[in-house]
Amino acid sequence: MANSVWKGHITFGLISIPVRLFAAARSERISMNQLHKECHTRIRQPLFCPTCNRQVERSEIVKGYEYEKDQYVLFNEDELDKIEPPSASTMEILEFVKLDEVDPLYFDASYYVTPEEAGKKAYQLLLLAMEESGYGAIAKLTMHQREHIVVIRPRAQGLTLHTLYYADEVRQVAEYGHTDKVELKEAEKKLALQLIESLKAHFEPEKFHDTYRQSLRAMIEAKQKGQEVAEAPHPKLAPVIDLMDALKKSLAEKPSPAAAPAAMKSPLRAVPDAASARRQKSPKKRAG
Repeated sequence: MANSVWKGHITFGLISIPVRLFAAARSERISMNQLHKECHTRIRQPLFCPTCNRQVERSEIVKGYEYEKDQYVLFNEDELDKIEPPSASTMEILEFVKLDEVDPLYFDASYYVTPEEAGKKAYQLLLLAMEESGYGAIAKLTMHQREHIVVIRPRAQGLTLHTLYYADEVRQVAEYGHTDKVELKEAEKKLALQLIESLKAHFEPEKFHDTYRQSLRAMIEAKQKGQEVAEAPHPKLAPVIDLMDALKKSLAEKPSPAAAPAAMKSPLRAVPDAASARRQKSPKKRAG
């Protein structure tokens, strides 16, 4: 059974729902280093103090924030507990927003929200209300020594929670978003829309696979057998000179929707050693 990462309550109005969070798929924060309480030296793993030249017990560990090289402000757990806000145990829904207004750029980590037995009815009420309204809930949650802004949304007959980056954590890039002055022809836009239309499909994440991981596994297995792996082919790309011509060729040569994911699944092919190759080339004898 999976371990929950947070336990507390979701509240909206006077309704309180006891819930647990489970990591659904695994950000800017102040990092705490583990130090030896006796000499304030950073602890190596396993818990070893290089100054005292010995392993230390967990009871000897304190946390410290390094404000200058090898200079720390020290904290104990009681001090850190004192400054925990109410969101450490309660997620109060601050507002409801249309989900399509939440830019995916702000999404960080994802969690499943499951109700405790006493909260199942209120949980189901909140779930159905959000499904029918199309709204998601914005709340605050303190977890892992950080207060997060989160969005809670309905998904697959349950609630999911996504921690969000704060606005000051989203970086600005000077080069981004300055192509609006580029001149485009109507015919080019028309062909681009046709290309999009020809490649449209329903999003099915199970169609996609990590081909690099598959190829790496294939290479490990091949090397164990004394084989080599064929090099993965890479297309040779060059800047597009004639945009219209490239669009027309793209429409003419586009792969079928079923063929593209199948190609992505294929791991690298093992190349047999010389002896194996000779055996494969030798003609089979006919049965007498």
